[in-house]
Amino acid sequence: MVIKFKGKMENFETKKQAYMNVMKDENSSPEQLETAFSEMFTALQSDLTEQISNEARNEVHDAQILAARGQNVLTSTERTFFNEVIASEGFAEDTILPVTTQERIFEDLVTEHPLLEAIGLKDLGAVTRYIYSDANKAYVWGALFGEIKGQISAAFREEQIGQLKLTAFAVIPKDMLDLGPEWVERYVRTVLVESYSVGLEYGLVKGRGPTQNEPIGLMKDVDPDTGAVTAKTSSGTLTFAPSERGEVVAKELGGVVVALSKDAKDKARKVLNKVIMVVNPVDAIKVQIGNTIQTANGQWVTTFPYNISPLESEEVPEGKALFFVKGTYLAAIAGGFKINKFDETLAIEDARLYTMKQFANGKPKDNKSALVYDLDISFTTETPSV
Repeated sequence: MVIKFKGKMENFETKKQAYMNVMKDENSSPEQLETAFSEMFTALQSDLTEQISNEARNEVHDAQILAARGQNVLTSTERTFFNEVIASEGFAEDTILPVTTQERIFEDLVTEHPLLEAIGLKDLGAVTRYIYSDANKAYVWGALFGEIKGQISAAFREEQIGQLKLTAFAVIPKDMLDLGPEWVERYVRTVLVESYSVGLEYGLVKGRGPTQNEPIGLMKDVDPDTGAVTAKTSSGTLTFAPSERGEVVAKELGGVVVALSKDAKDKARKVLNKVIMVVNPVDAIKVQIGNTIQTANGQWVTTFPYNISPLESEEVPEGKALFFVKGTYLAAIAGGFKINKFDETLAIEDARLYTMKQFANGKPKDNKSALVYDLDISFTTETPSV
């Protein structure tokens, strides 16, 4: 069930934007990153504690009413687990969240953050590796009853997910434990969803690769010989210029689709209905201007040719557009959510600090999984005649 709140966590949103701005700045020092990170999580936990406490005081604790309102209802296993957390006044060392809670966290991640779903983020549970198959190689012709021939083994390869860890910090106020298991579970789940979504989106879009202990993002290329990870060069410029019949936009985006229709080995692949366009929220408005029309009944409709699906991400720089093909990027979380008490002593009254860790990784299948384009969007406004 998706997490729903009646108000906005404005302080957290402000600090999250500040943290992302620091991450984007290549000149940011480790101290600046640590400070911005700490301020973001402090704001998240403060806003979340206030909201959940207010809602808990106002809600009627009846499971059917809560379910009808879209609120949280726990399974018997979850209720037992979080009641034990309350009884012991916190999480024990090496605590693993219930499987059903982990599943709900993943559901919330992909539901509330469409880009993660479009990229194809998978939840492997306790598994930290899986077998990837190439459908173009996983077959061989041969005579009936004859010997199976061909290099079928070359069609499969093992992908390891467990080499990188994504860590979130959670300060759990002792007052939260007095609200009951539903609210403790909701608090923990929200902290994980909000913090992991920021980390995952950065890593899967702009990650700098294994040398930086990060995934290889969609905006990066990998040298097939050395494994070096570099920023993608622009594949061209898009103007999204308005035209009477949309010829300009159709031609520009048609070129993008054609470019994505071949992989890095120049082999053709089907991309219809699989192309995703990701732009910065600022550029999203500009792009819509060139693709929004008013229908005969007065409705305003925004459409893109070739069934290209538009999404927004603050990780894509202004003036850039990222296009990728669904199913050509490997992204997964695995290993379960492991909770531990934070080793360092911090001056936090009436609260306990925990680290919440999970394995995560991502990388493109090849350098043609995604392409980056420059945006050169300008509009002229006609002066109304008097």
